[in-house]
Amino acid sequence: MFTRSTRVGGMTLIEVLVALVIVAVAILALARSGAQSLNTQFRLESQTFGLMVAENVLAEIKLQAPARPGRRDGQMRMADQDWLYQVVIQPTADESMLRVDVGVFHANDPDIAVFFHTGFVSS
Repeated sequence: MFTRSTRVGGMTLIEVLVALVIVAVAILALARSGAQSLNTQFRLESQTFGLMVAENVLAEIKLQAPARPGRRDGQMRMADQDWLYQVVIQPTADESMLRVDVGVFHANDPDIAVFFHTGFVSS
């Protein structure tokens, strides 16, 4: 009497499909992680350039003494990009100092601020 082994070495179709699903989920997770990393890098780069623009604007205000309370808008080019900025100069409790708030925006998306910076100048 012959007895045959019903199990042949290898993987069944179900096992292969489960393995493919696991690999697909892992690849999607890696792709999402990479996309988030790129998004974070872009956001940090924008904030860094926004800080540089704000510092430059504040330095220009310090050089153009005396500063006066008020508001002004402007545009600056940095890192091959156009940046918009809004400056609000207002008095402080100390009469010899003025508060300078600088908001920096991408020129192609002026509704969302990239960076806000506050400094003080003598009046």
